[in-house]
Amino acid sequence: MIREIQEKLKTSLKPVARLYYKSGDVKQIFIGFNRGMTLDQHKTHLPARLLVLSGDVTYIQAGTQTRLKQYDFIDIPINIIHELYANTDSLCMLTQG
Repeated sequence: MIREIQEKLKTSLKPVARLYYKSGDVKQIFIGFNRGMTLDQHKTHLPARLLVLSGDVTYIQAGTQTRLKQYDFIDIPINIIHELYANTDSLCMLTQG
């Protein structure tokens, strides 16, 4: 799955996401980024945690920017607008639920 994401990123203009696991309300999603890509503003309706597996991203919420590097994580509250910017080529895992 990670190889597939890396391959798709070679031609993609947007982040590439793939569902890794789902059981009930719990989902794990891998998201790959090329440097400079943005996951545009959005909300989550379930509690979520973002873990950076490789690279360097900036999580932006309510005007506050949090830099996350390899193995850093952040909890994402429900119904709050946020976005993610890739400072370098990056791979993240999002857990929802």
